[in-house]
Amino acid sequence: MDVLVLGGGLMGTAAAYFLARRGVRVTVLERNRVGSGATVASFGNVRRTGRYLPQLPLAHRSRALWGEAQAMLGRDVEFRVTGHLRLIFEEDALADMRGFAEAARPWGLDLEELGPNEVRARFPGLGPNAIGASFSPQDGCGNPRLIAPAFADAATRLGATIVEGCLAGPIETTGSGFRVQTSKGAFEAEALLNTAGAWGARVAAQFGEDVPITARGPQMGVTEPLPHRVLPVVGIWTRRPGTDCYFRQVERGNIVFGGAAERTQVDLDPGQAKADPARLPGQLRALLRLIPALADATVIRTWSGCEGYLADMLPVMGPSATTPGLFHAFGFSGSGFQLGPGVGDVMAELIATGGVADIPLADFRIDRFASVPAAASTAAS
Repeated sequence: MDVLVLGGGLMGTAAAYFLARRGVRVTVLERNRVGSGATVASFGNVRRTGRYLPQLPLAHRSRALWGEAQAMLGRDVEFRVTGHLRLIFEEDALADMRGFAEAARPWGLDLEELGPNEVRARFPGLGPNAIGASFSPQDGCGNPRLIAPAFADAATRLGATIVEGCLAGPIETTGSGFRVQTSKGAFEAEALLNTAGAWGARVAAQFGEDVPITARGPQMGVTEPLPHRVLPVVGIWTRRPGTDCYFRQVERGNIVFGGAAERTQVDLDPGQAKADPARLPGQLRALLRLIPALADATVIRTWSGCEGYLADMLPVMGPSATTPGLFHAFGFSGSGFQLGPGVGDVMAELIATGGVADIPLADFRIDRFASVPAAASTAAS
């Protein structure tokens, strides 16, 4: 079997690796550079806390693969089991955390609940006014700039082909599969995997599958290196808009942060997202609630990237509802980084087996939008 993968982010490169590992001939077509879209805009959070519950089997499978990444890919992608701490400041958020923890337990996720004294004893300097927290000790973080290139290189060593700077045009079905016209010529294969991120709806629309997606850019930032003192990834349980920030400290001492700022709309042509300096003060005010010691830190860089957000905030993942041999995995709505290795593995399994996987995907089927008018594309038009 031959497979064409449209999109060389984490989902596409991981799928290419797992397909090649199964002995499938695979070519990845990437419009820019591998990992330069939503993947590089990611915060790097490898967390299962707060996920849509039916997504947890996929998240568990992906977490196991993150643990194998260095040995599997032959390089350090800076995955670290630091734990994931989410601080709580309001009673309604405490109720939300407890409700999620109880509901997630049958799905295989056990969260520790920490009282205010435990938070201060175990994580001094974090959330001094917190009334509690959840802690997931086996979660952590990875480096968004390393993971997609690592999967791409490992896939290449197994025989996959990665074509960068390759802008895809019209897609045709043929008697034996698909033909994609691109800026670097035509490519053909028996199967086609759409991992085109925010551009994924444009691909699906060519096959009569309309998806309400909007391209948006998150705002991320990083401080100067500081004395290393914060191990876990830190976030917040809250219902208050503008306070939902998060951060982690990398081994070099810098604090990477995000959240607490409305995502900006992105025009898919050319698909470049820019950080907005006017949003930074609000982010920092929210961040200081979690870690007051940052009051005198210097922010040295901000950035953004192009992510695809679905109307229901869940991804499209699985076979096409209209076209045999076509598969989709896009629209992860800002929460796909942790899932990436698992998505690649499951999509490779689906393609290689003709549509059978041991992870439930019904909630992510593309035809759930069949009766919804396509908004695809406020940002695409």
